[in-house]
Amino acid sequence: MAVPANPDFRHDTPDELRAMLDADHHLLQKWDALTELARNEWICWTISAKQEATRAKRRAQLREQVLDGARRPCCWPGCPHRSESARKFVDA
Repeated sequence: MAVPANPDFRHDTPDELRAMLDADHHLLQKWDALTELARNEWICWTISAKQEATRAKRRAQLREQVLDGARRPCCWPGCPHRSESARKFVDA
């Protein structure tokens, strides 16, 4: 059964991402400057990959893109846990 979309849904920060942020003060400053919703989009995009190798690659991309000033992941339709329009990206 699919999880219903909830516009107030927020992901917890995964331990791997928290460790990456804690290890890089500049990245943490940029991360903290993002809105809560933007951080949620990055987290969802990062953890949505099924394989750890892909999640690791996305964490590296997150680091690079956030440091470059990106506010949201490119080409991401949004957290499927928050929006019905992105439901197709969540396994039933």
